[in-house]
Amino acid sequence: MPINELRSITTFAKTAELGSLRQAAAAQGITPQAASQALAQLEQHLGIRLFHRTTRNMSLTDEGQQFLEAAEPALAGLQRAMHMARRAKDEIAGPLRIVGPRSTFLPVLWAVLEGFCGEHPDVQPDVQLDDRIGNWVEDRVDVGFRIGLSPAEGVVARRLFPLQLIICAAPEYLRRHGAPDNLNQLASHRCSVFRYPVSGKLMPWRVKVGESPVLYEVVPALCTNEEEVETRAVLAGQVLGLLTGITAAPHIRSGRLVPLLTPHVSDHSSVFVYYGSRPAQPARARAFIEHAVSRLVDNKDFVLSAKELTAAEAKGRKALRRN
Repeated sequence: MPINELRSITTFAKTAELGSLRQAAAAQGITPQAASQALAQLEQHLGIRLFHRTTRNMSLTDEGQQFLEAAEPALAGLQRAMHMARRAKDEIAGPLRIVGPRSTFLPVLWAVLEGFCGEHPDVQPDVQLDDRIGNWVEDRVDVGFRIGLSPAEGVVARRLFPLQLIICAAPEYLRRHGAPDNLNQLASHRCSVFRYPVSGKLMPWRVKVGESPVLYEVVPALCTNEEEVETRAVLAGQVLGLLTGITAAPHIRSGRLVPLLTPHVSDHSSVFVYYGSRPAQPARARAFIEHAVSRLVDNKDFVLSAKELTAAEAKGRKALRRN
């Protein structure tokens, strides 16, 4: 039978400390029979006798005393390490590795990080934004965000809010080029197209037709793999753009952008937070997840209602007719 060295040595040390195998078993939460077996296995494994035994007492042999003196420092160090690991798990402090998509996501992540870091200044976030889908284990991820469900096995995903895709234009663009009345008229407009950072392919516009998502090809007047460049071009009146609700919502609400063809706004994708098994998580990861969920689930900062979209489009088209 293979020997459990750690349990056997721990049983030996506890027996030497208490002078009783039965008391050592009780202190470890095991049966006297299990403690006796562990000690016998250790003596057999070492090839020495560790205790003198009588019906009343157990005392260390010379070899047992030498072994105890050599083993005690290592056992004490192991106990300290285990105590530190348990304490670290329960403290809201230490490094926290967070991943998320680079495109579109900075406003969302900052909305969570700002409040969380204020509440828990001893946590050190390590934030990596990348559109590449990494490996959860190899990248040592504590908490991740993703548009769509994570493909990683054993990962828990919780939906936060729908990701809207909205065709937008600045008032200046509409004054110069007018507004499309249907999807087919986009062919005569200057459109921006996002280029996938990883593959380099151009991303078709994802729109809703009826209740189904449809990929709609447009001819790019501008293409870029950087969302900020695309957003600035749309705000400057250079192009129409298909922007996420995360990016577009504040500009639409302020009047800097006008949503167009709003019946075709797609919201078939969602933003998720994902994480590993809850019992194994350190307290800092659990606290961050709870903060993210409370801050982001159905957050109206990043989602426009159908009523808002319709009203903003009508207002923008009305202003265009006046001009």
